[in-house]
Amino acid sequence: MSIGLLGTKIGMTQLFSDNGSCMPVTVLKVGPCVITQIKTINSDGYDAVQIGYSQVAAHLLTKGQLGHLNKSNAPALKYLQEYRVDTPNIFALGQILTVDQIKIGEKVSVRSNSIGKGFAGYQKRHNFSRGPMSHGCKNHRQPGSIGAGTTPGRVFPGKKMAGRLGGKKTTVKNLQVIDINTEQNFIIVKGSVPGKPGAILNIQST
Repeated sequence: MSIGLLGTKIGMTQLFSDNGSCMPVTVLKVGPCVITQIKTINSDGYDAVQIGYSQVAAHLLTKGQLGHLNKSNAPALKYLQEYRVDTPNIFALGQILTVDQIKIGEKVSVRSNSIGKGFAGYQKRHNFSRGPMSHGCKNHRQPGSIGAGTTPGRVFPGKKMAGRLGGKKTTVKNLQVIDINTEQNFIIVKGSVPGKPGAILNIQST
């Protein structure tokens, strides 16, 4: 696995290509991230690199969290993320990772919590078709039968029914990087990414 970056979703807009076609894009603020820990097989049993993102006031973190960050002389960082790597020796504690490692035109995968939509019904949650809307029909948005009769005499686990929708870790793969602003640490990707504006994102090159 390649090391990625943490960032924040700014919002969506649209851009026009050279041939005049309109494309939906999402603006992301990525990094800068600080390497807060390097794990090796000798010390931890596996090779990995931990990065931190989003500097906050020190009093918002616990003493244990501050002690962990002080080992790498890192500031108070709110979010930490670990990545498995094959060669951890090419990284250094306190090293700062920026959008410079992302190139225009390459594909990235973005992982975040999707927008939580609360308790949703069958049509919205599973794209079920509805019943007839004509006069006399009493089955407009109802589920209908959910199982057999005497045999097996129960509803199988995992049956698609109404319930909570969204609010889960979601990954969107192969988003093309349209533009990069290295001064303000912004990147623009084609398409949409999970989460609301302000959501914390995990961005990795594919």
